[in-house]
Amino acid sequence: MNTRTTPPRTHSPTDPGSGQLSAPYAEAVLAHAGRDWLRLNVPGHAAAAGSDLAGFFGSRITALDFPPLLDGIDLGPDTPLDRALALAAEAWGARRTWFLTNGASQGNQIASMVAPSLGRTLVVQRSVHSSVIDGLVLSGMDAVFVQPSVDPEQGIAHGVTAGDVAAALERTPDVAAVYIVSPSYFGAVADVHAIAETAHAAGVPLIVDEAWGSHFGFHPALPASALSSGADMVTSSTHKLGGSLTQSAMLHVAEGPFADRLEPLVDRAFRLVQSTSASALLTASLDLARRSLVVDADATSGSVEAADRVRNVVRALGRFGVVSDGFHAFPDIVRADPLRIALDTRAGGIAGHEARRRLFRDHQIMVEVATDAAIVAVIGAGFVPDTDRFLEALHTLPSPLTGSETERSAVLQLPAPGPAKLTAREAFLSPTRVLPAEQAVGRISADTLAAYPPGIPNVLPGEVITAEVVRFLQQTATAPNGHVRGALDLGVTRLRVVDGDTGHDLSRPEAD
Repeated sequence: MNTRTTPPRTHSPTDPGSGQLSAPYAEAVLAHAGRDWLRLNVPGHAAAAGSDLAGFFGSRITALDFPPLLDGIDLGPDTPLDRALALAAEAWGARRTWFLTNGASQGNQIASMVAPSLGRTLVVQRSVHSSVIDGLVLSGMDAVFVQPSVDPEQGIAHGVTAGDVAAALERTPDVAAVYIVSPSYFGAVADVHAIAETAHAAGVPLIVDEAWGSHFGFHPALPASALSSGADMVTSSTHKLGGSLTQSAMLHVAEGPFADRLEPLVDRAFRLVQSTSASALLTASLDLARRSLVVDADATSGSVEAADRVRNVVRALGRFGVVSDGFHAFPDIVRADPLRIALDTRAGGIAGHEARRRLFRDHQIMVEVATDAAIVAVIGAGFVPDTDRFLEALHTLPSPLTGSETERSAVLQLPAPGPAKLTAREAFLSPTRVLPAEQAVGRISADTLAAYPPGIPNVLPGEVITAEVVRFLQQTATAPNGHVRGALDLGVTRLRVVDGDTGHDLSRPEAD
């Protein structure tokens, strides 16, 4: 297979004549809503001015809520939707872009579904989003996992290095693609260019879940986008920091030696999982978000400056820590997203979960996520929040922890996952039964279980459940603010296993 080892690509979507100042789909929907329609089609609210929906949300919302397949919007040659998609591809430097109305999860599922055309096995970062594991269930592919680095004090996962990926490729026959996450939930950016070169040298494409980096590449202060760094397929959760409405996202395929094969497959897979009633509101928001990112660099400058101010004040006051200040200790991290503000609250005497709860309850301030040690606030590109309000509320948080409770927990030791005996699809679709956790040891899991923090899947469908993993999950579940995603009960006392599997002796050499 052909390989590519080119340097990061650049694009100039704001060049004169590029058309990026327009939002053709959003403008067409708005013009359509301005006409005097008698709507005898779906949606059933018919944009009636006196409906409960119009009364609650406003008549403008219902008037803009059109179904697909309308002349002058998305039906016919060279439609406003076609033009909006072409502008998005130009803006992100893609060969082709698809608008998604079921989030980046839909894009990850599509990417996993088309990968079998390239090989049998995916080399996958272990801390991928659950939608990538769902994609393995849909595709039936095998997977070889690359463990990310973990900050043991913060209990958070970062990324993988090109060397990690190369080692996995060397031990994996019939590789289809490499699948990584960048940036991480905490804003850690991987060396996508180096990982792309490693994948291409092995003759396979690089797929990047860039859900948290849809804004990358649109301002000099932001990291380069995954597409411009050599990735071949990228999922972009545009609603996260790009400014579109919740649940809207994009999927991009790059130019290159894999594009001719991937593009038609992605298009077919897209039609399999995209709603036939895609929301005009979500689609229009993607068109508008693209325009804002491209043409309003000054607004993004304000966002970066606001985030920098928060970090600088936190450093100056000294009570809390800035998590990204420690990123230099991890070889897999090459940059930090400046619009992600990750703060070590435990250094200031309050657990992250408690800080998040009090900010929400007492100050009407919402942050994105919390762990036992930290909170993460995000600033969307183009948005300038009231930083004084946030900083004042943050520094008036009480310090309820005393004595040994303020001490940092022991270094986080993640248990090694059990061996894979079935593919994720085989295990997921097999007959199952629920057993007490101690009886499930040695059996094949039918579920995905991930302890938070750090959120790395500890058990996947098809993997053997080990006693070490069970202990770790139960310890996490019973710890203050601990949580195990995918568990059948809060204490992880029961596990779902493949029925008919008689168990595996993990002490035997073949199980290593």
